[in-house]
Amino acid sequence: MPVTPTLETTDCQDLLPAELLAFLPCTTPDAWVDWALANHELLLIDHAQCEKKAASTAMSLLYRYVDQPLLLTKMSQLAREELLHFEQVVKLMEARGIVYRHISASRYAEGLRRHVRGQEPERLVDILIIGALIEARSCERFARLIPHLDDELAKFYRSLVKSEGRHFEDYLMLARRLAPVPIDARIAFFSDREAELVTMPDTAFRFHSGVPA
Repeated sequence: MPVTPTLETTDCQDLLPAELLAFLPCTTPDAWVDWALANHELLLIDHAQCEKKAASTAMSLLYRYVDQPLLLTKMSQLAREELLHFEQVVKLMEARGIVYRHISASRYAEGLRRHVRGQEPERLVDILIIGALIEARSCERFARLIPHLDDELAKFYRSLVKSEGRHFEDYLMLARRLAPVPIDARIAFFSDREAELVTMPDTAFRFHSGVPA
């Protein structure tokens, strides 16, 4: 999988919107990038799992918040895109002889969701902020990986940078629009938790894991 960066795959941080870069509390450590390149099968398997989970999260919001027309529209679009991405990752894996199998989830998403408040509308706002963080981090990690990947996978991840960037924007827009009060303090709280999760040691590689222990 690792290749020498070409002109087409350099400067991939330029693919990331300035708002997204400002939103994330830190960049992905180089140690995670090296870990990902040494575990290309797990990278794709867990990537597929993440796309499927993202679609599931969007669908659960569709079912729970039926009185929010804008949310319904955005989550319907997001679910369709995430399922398409899932299909594309599975197809890539099949072409590369990688067997799709169940693997345990990383502690990343649960480490964020354990802080979700129980009452509405605070619960929804927290879930949307977390969704924005997850999509932003995914987008940033795709960009970090692109210079090191073969042409086919680099091209695919370039396309995902654009779509995941839109998902980040949608989640953040919904969080701000549906919150009864300003959410900057809540974003800062979850950003701190997110930074801890992506920089702390992990024993198993996953797409959203921290650094190798």
